[in-house]
Amino acid sequence: MKATIAVLSGDGIGVEVTDQARQALERIASKYGHEFSFQDGLIGGIAIDQTGVPLPDETLRMCEGTDAILLGAVGGPKWDSPTATVRPEQGLLKIRKHFDLFANLRPVKAYPALAQHTPLRADLLNNVDLLFVRELTGGIYFGARQEQGDSQEAFDTEIYSVPEVERVAHVAFRAAQGRRNRVASVDKANILASMRLWRKTVARVHEDYPEVALEHVLVDACAMHLLTRPSSFDVIVASNMFGDILSDEASVLAGSLGMLPSASLGSGTMGLYEPVHGSAPDIAGQGKANPTGAILSAAMLLRYSLRLENEAKTLETAVEGALEAGVRTADIAPRGGNFNSTSEFTAEVIRRI
Repeated sequence: MKATIAVLSGDGIGVEVTDQARQALERIASKYGHEFSFQDGLIGGIAIDQTGVPLPDETLRMCEGTDAILLGAVGGPKWDSPTATVRPEQGLLKIRKHFDLFANLRPVKAYPALAQHTPLRADLLNNVDLLFVRELTGGIYFGARQEQGDSQEAFDTEIYSVPEVERVAHVAFRAAQGRRNRVASVDKANILASMRLWRKTVARVHEDYPEVALEHVLVDACAMHLLTRPSSFDVIVASNMFGDILSDEASVLAGSLGMLPSASLGSGTMGLYEPVHGSAPDIAGQGKANPTGAILSAAMLLRYSLRLENEAKTLETAVEGALEAGVRTADIAPRGGNFNSTSEFTAEVIRRI
């Protein structure tokens, strides 16, 4: 198979982890006889520095000619002034909107080998394997807002339409059919009008999937249940903001935010794949970054954009084997103990492919 992959490394450790994911993809291509080519583009803070905008038109045009996008991370204190009108994160929002990538899939798996690295009791982590389906192109992140200089008032608007909720709900129910047939829909329907529309719409879509069990969970209750009974969840579907916050909270189940991958998908095979973590400028260039999230994002790229399920499983198995063998980056190593560098972790994964 021939495929072209756009690589948008972005800022901070994004540069390091996307390089590791690329190496893993190259090894997969070599093992299975595929031909992957990679094209690099600018996004985020580095794009602002070099072009004045967080997502140059050249990057968009380049991505349009590829099969999938592998992204690192964007942002950092350098571009984080409260008065800044141009921000790295605007590039990420724009590329999601441009390709209509409306569903963000964030799997969270608790690995037995890392149970001692989480703040939760080990018994709470048994059989934790859940999938967040986050609506990605609507909600409060894209609604009307006001933020003006020294004004004493600002606002952001949460807006959802029935079609927006329907399409992400279908993604969640279809995902559950291939898993354990359970969906938890997160909302704040007791307070917010947009969330009452969300709940009614999800309930109506559920009628097309009678074999899937559906529960409606208020967002504050879900935040608690994720830490007290996480194994009870299978697929969790949530709005843009709630999905963003809850999936980051769930990173403690996996041991570190550096463990989590994600896939942003639309109605076709084009997708954007990135680790959930940020740019972590405090450790950039030190070989401390955990490449697991980026490598597992590459596995999702193989699965969802290239339809290479066996190759995706091979890569995921290699990551799990490295963890079981005791290979640890700084964020998942015993406190005060030795740890493996970013490249050493990747080398072990590649050895196991």
